Amino acid sequence: MKKKVIYMVLVLISCVALFAAFRPGPKSPVKVGDQAPSFVLQDQFGASFNMDDYIGKTAMVVYFYPKDDTPGCTKEACSFRDSYQEFTDKDIKVIGISSDDVESHKNFAEKYNLPFTLLADVNNEVRNLFGVKANVLGLIPGRVTYVIDKKGTVVFMYESQLKAERHIEESINAINNSLN
Repeated sequence: MKKKVIYMVLVLISCVALFAAFRPGPKSPVKVGDQAPSFVLQDQFGASFNMDDYIGKTAMVVYFYPKDDTPGCTKEACSFRDSYQEFTDKDIKVIGISSDDVESHKNFAEKYNLPFTLLADVNNEVRNLFGVKANVLGLIPGRVTYVIDKKGTVVFMYESQLKAERHIEESINAINNSLN
């Protein structure tokens, strides 16, 4: 019986890995020095957010996270909230992106008093444009943060699934080192 359970678990893991390997996924990841991709998504209020409207006007921190209202993502969002003044003092727009819908983002932002933009990438199109890969056999969307200068060039990238709060520290360090 024990061997049967182990066998079934191995078959299940193999199927998930095969599915993840053949599923259309992200392009090559956006790297430091690349131009940030153009995109349009809805924010937590249902308004259209066009990335091109901000290029040439403000620097940005764009962070991709797995899911609203989960422990790691809540810590990350609240850390961005708690450091928000540091970003706005330097005229930097903070943008969070996940595959949750507009209503989920609205509720998440209200629950935790998040003052920045959350974008609904329900079909993972923008996640794929940036090349943000899923982790853990393709089951958990990746957590990646980009610092983008006023010209739209990626000047910093940080990726860590488990160190959610570190994204804020790393972004601030990058801003202090590369945008000043």
